[in-house]
Amino acid sequence: MKKHNLNFIAAFVLFILFSLSGSGKSTRIVKSFNKNWTFYLGDVPKASSPEYLDSSWRILNLPHDWAIEGQFSETNPSGCGGGALPGGVGWYRKTFTMEPEAKGKKVFVDFDGVYMDSEVWINGHYLGKRPYGYISFRYDLTPYLKFGQKNVMAVRVDNGEQPNSRWYSGCGIYRNVWLTIADPVHVDQWGTYITTPKATKEKAVIALATQVKNDSKSGVTAVLHSQILDSKGKEVGKSISSVKIATGKVQEVKQNVTLFYPTLWTLQNPALYKVVSLVSVGGKVVDQYETSFGIRSFIFDAKKGFILNGTPVKIKGVCMHHDLGSLGAAVNTRAIQRQLEILKEMGCNGIRCSHNPPAPELLELCDRMGFVVMDESFDMWRKKKTAHDYARYFNEWHERDLTDHILRDRNHPSVFMWSIGNEVLEQWTDASADTLDLQAANLLLNFKRDPNMLAKSGDSMSVNSLLTLKLADMVKALDPSRPVTAGNNEPNPNNHLFRSNALDIIGFNYHESFFKEVPVNFPGKPFIVTEAISALMTRGYYRMPSDSMYIWPARWDIPFHDDSYSCSSYDNCHAPWGSTHEDLWRLVKKNDFISGMYVWTGFDYIGEPTPFLWPARSSYFGIIDLAGFPKDIYYMYQSEWTNKDVLHVFPHWNWKPGQTIDMWVYYNNADEVELFLNGQSQGIKKKGTDDFHVMWRLKFEPGTIKVVSRKNGKEILSKEIKTAGEPAQIVLTPDRKVISADGKDLSFVTVEVKDKEGNLCPNAENLIHFDIQGEGKIVGVDNGSPISLESFKAPFRKAFYGKCLVVVQSKEKAGNIFLKATSEKLKSSELVVKTTK
Repeated sequence: MKKHNLNFIAAFVLFILFSLSGSGKSTRIVKSFNKNWTFYLGDVPKASSPEYLDSSWRILNLPHDWAIEGQFSETNPSGCGGGALPGGVGWYRKTFTMEPEAKGKKVFVDFDGVYMDSEVWINGHYLGKRPYGYISFRYDLTPYLKFGQKNVMAVRVDNGEQPNSRWYSGCGIYRNVWLTIADPVHVDQWGTYITTPKATKEKAVIALATQVKNDSKSGVTAVLHSQILDSKGKEVGKSISSVKIATGKVQEVKQNVTLFYPTLWTLQNPALYKVVSLVSVGGKVVDQYETSFGIRSFIFDAKKGFILNGTPVKIKGVCMHHDLGSLGAAVNTRAIQRQLEILKEMGCNGIRCSHNPPAPELLELCDRMGFVVMDESFDMWRKKKTAHDYARYFNEWHERDLTDHILRDRNHPSVFMWSIGNEVLEQWTDASADTLDLQAANLLLNFKRDPNMLAKSGDSMSVNSLLTLKLADMVKALDPSRPVTAGNNEPNPNNHLFRSNALDIIGFNYHESFFKEVPVNFPGKPFIVTEAISALMTRGYYRMPSDSMYIWPARWDIPFHDDSYSCSSYDNCHAPWGSTHEDLWRLVKKNDFISGMYVWTGFDYIGEPTPFLWPARSSYFGIIDLAGFPKDIYYMYQSEWTNKDVLHVFPHWNWKPGQTIDMWVYYNNADEVELFLNGQSQGIKKKGTDDFHVMWRLKFEPGTIKVVSRKNGKEILSKEIKTAGEPAQIVLTPDRKVISADGKDLSFVTVEVKDKEGNLCPNAENLIHFDIQGEGKIVGVDNGSPISLESFKAPFRKAFYGKCLVVVQSKEKAGNIFLKATSEKLKSSELVVKTTK
């Protein structure tokens, strides 16, 4: 009884101390470090010196991707696979004054990502190097700063050795940079780990592990007060602990908090909580650190698939590379949000981060919007895929990079699984021996660096399996709450990644003919389609007859050419390793043991223009084109993945007289669809059990196509397509008419060429010029064409099948943005976008 009383008194005293110390005021300062950098494209070794004069350099704000500003060229060393845009070496410098009040504090610079091979100096002192272009990292500036005086930071970025990526990487400090000022006693970088070992509607147990670091000159007794706030900022739980920390050490503090009747994180209602970690020393709050999290439970089951909060959920996901179309790799929160909104509207509920750690903003948005994320670390391990890729750094850097990746992302409720690799070449080997040098094996399992030493044993197979086990064990040591998988394009159980038995979830890239054997070949193991389909489509282009299949190229290593440089949008063209969208979804839909799938890809991306070579420079794989315009297949998924009424008819109705045209319709929530041509019924069609569309084969005659969907004889929806006349006018449609005057926010303006009656001209390719005035600027133009060699930064763009896009960014003053679009022989169009503080 006395012990309980003492604990109560201690807790009460600690609570009073926090109340009196002004715990609501943050002593940690985190601020953007993006503004007013200077930049030079080229190598200037002396630029690391603070005395170097950079007055002639370009002034810009981060994030920045210099490659997207360049010109497409067949001779750029990145090749078509890398987007045919330039690389090189670039330098960034920032001169700043460190406020005197920060003296005695710890000052850090945090880079969310630099592509690639970055080196950083502060006031001439070399801070370090990070080769991996997708990893976040921190440097301690404290010992080298001049407080109350000017300081110079210099960053060298080397993307000169190419190709080093199978897709467009971008170049430069393309993610955000932050300056963090904290007390010497503070929560360490990525220093909280929050799990929910029990999560039901009635009760949740929140397990907190907090790393508190003491960089002061003596040992301290610190108090950690962890507050749990709900989405409205109301405190719903707390825990207070005292801990002794020696100088220069980090101490972990473990706490448990029980919540009753919590709001669970779901895909429909992704409710977020927040842990506010308050650290005090001597009764004074010295640090405040905040971490968002969600309360949810989940399992992957070998028979029932993915189960979230007790309910089976089919993962309906897409793979996404990191570029943002005409914005390149430069991170912009609104641009990522727009992509996710378009996908969510389609019914997508999953994102695979292909094939690298994503920008933090992506995961924050997925947390808030409700997506099942597969968070991926590497596209290659020791064996390279391109001449200068990360494989050359893997042995030295994989432990640090994998550790930093997991520590950074493990509190995100949207992250449900880790992928340690994509189609790594270590799946195969020429060696057949099944023995292993035990000493070498133990070294690897103990996480010693040089996996190459195992090759001396003559058993590459065992080396690869052990390497898999090593990576998976590293992840599990940092986050035992989530399963580990990998994207495998070798379905044979003798795949060395599978033989390691380290993968919690069996992941297949493609190979749908092997799906049915998974429960037999991998008994008791859950299964997910980590990558699928690789269908090829050009928005607005159709190759008939639509029931003919075009497999391009014949084999991945055989060059392919077609004069059109276009792929049919009928879902009748795919890569030889892939399938049609309908065939794959049918298989996933009908089998409960398949947890779900990630379609390759959600959006087109720069680079990898399969099946073509130059002048193609961006992909054909997307459900949505590079500009963000949905292709027709988008509506098949929407009809299957959502409950909203869908009726989509295609293609357009502008053809040659007498030409035979296949008209497809995607629909749902209806028994039948009837099609009319110029008022005459062409018959009623109904989908079979395994069908996802209906089709009419018609002779073209100008006029109107009308389709009507009905259920029990009652009309659900109707749609019309009319033969368009000659292009006559431009129509501008912004995705948002009011944006923030923060210098970052965007309005994506759809530009359409229409006839005088307002019908889209489906074959229009008019050159559109843009003029902008007021409180905004043009930061990108696009049209979705994979073969357009126009600059993404030009104030003009040709329409592609009747459409193009202009991206407008706000300045920092509230007011109006005036955008005007003109083209020869077309009626111009004007638009006003308002910017507000």
